[in-house]
Amino acid sequence: MGIYEELVARGLIAQVTNEQEIRDMINAGKATFYIGFDCTADSLTAGHFMALTLMKRLQLAGNKPIALIGGGTTMIGDPSGRTDMRKMLTKEDIDHNAACFKKQMEKFIEFGEGKAQMLNNADWLLGLNYIELLREVGACFSVNNMLRAECYKQRMEKGLSFLEFNYMIMQSYDFYYLFQHYGCNMEFGGDDQWSNMLGGTELIRRKLGKDAHAMTITLLTDSQGHKMGKTAGNAVWLDPNKTSPFDFYQYWRNVADADVLKCIRMLTFLPLSQIDEMDHWEGSQLNRAKEILAYELTKMVHGEAEAEKAQTAARALFAGGADDSDMPTTQVDPALLADGQIAVLDLLVACKLIGTKSEGRRLIQQGGLVIDEEKITGIEKTFTAAQLKAGVKIRKGKKIYHKAVLAD
Repeated sequence: MGIYEELVARGLIAQVTNEQEIRDMINAGKATFYIGFDCTADSLTAGHFMALTLMKRLQLAGNKPIALIGGGTTMIGDPSGRTDMRKMLTKEDIDHNAACFKKQMEKFIEFGEGKAQMLNNADWLLGLNYIELLREVGACFSVNNMLRAECYKQRMEKGLSFLEFNYMIMQSYDFYYLFQHYGCNMEFGGDDQWSNMLGGTELIRRKLGKDAHAMTITLLTDSQGHKMGKTAGNAVWLDPNKTSPFDFYQYWRNVADADVLKCIRMLTFLPLSQIDEMDHWEGSQLNRAKEILAYELTKMVHGEAEAEKAQTAARALFAGGADDSDMPTTQVDPALLADGQIAVLDLLVACKLIGTKSEGRRLIQQGGLVIDEEKITGIEKTFTAAQLKAGVKIRKGKKIYHKAVLAD
């Protein structure tokens, strides 16, 4: 089985152009491909996992990845999958986020001479002359075709800004530039990017002729990738300072039964033969599959030692009692206490378990908050400095565990 066939077997391929050429090139290790990452935050998320592991698989098969940091395109904002306009970031914010992305990507991809490259599209997009761009590129795009693109359709009712409308042209220009200057012959991306990606292959063909072999391939479930990146409205980050290794492990440990084997196929490097044996697992066996998924991905992101600690802590919590030393913990500032006590909603806010007190009230009303084995039934509940010094154990819902201790 070649690497292309493996990608298909893992459920990663949605649609492609020039399939036979792509198959032959990838299997021969001759593809130079890119995936773009707009730096809208200072950390990659679990939603980027599919792209990162794909790059690693292809690199191991001899292909050359280009990780394209979107320092330029982030200044516009991708409307794909959005119902509203993205927050506008400053150049300084974007540069900072790009630097954070680079550090995290280096854990997955091997960069260096003759290996993977890391580029930033700000290097060519920010210096473009608008009139020259319109003359060189604008004539290659049909507004009618652009408006039919899925990435714009859902925004038309609420309003699509002219700024965002240019995103497809910028992404297409990226492929055109990389094809000319870096020998990049293939672009990978999520299936919601299909129209943008086709724009790049068409631009190359229109500008450089039909013999310019540029190919496009999309991952199967970019929407699934976005779902993977969020839980309970909050992003699951790869940065341990934003999502602890324990919380990261717990996120994957708690995926739905219907998704666990799909995630194992797509995201882990376990042999397909081993995964195929899990196809008939059910009941308690699915819990074992979830442990395998959580452990493998936590090990990839945070290292084997952190994966071991997270697994041990999670098993202890599911079993009841036992060691909680690796549970995510917040040091509560003593200044937050009034008369030696802190109200339950203030405690939840301090631990970043809720975004607003209204959210906390709903959580309590729905019976979803347990602290030190006591179900909290009212917002008047308070906790003393002595309790916090001993450590207060919080369970939000069925799956989120946290500890609060009083800072020295």
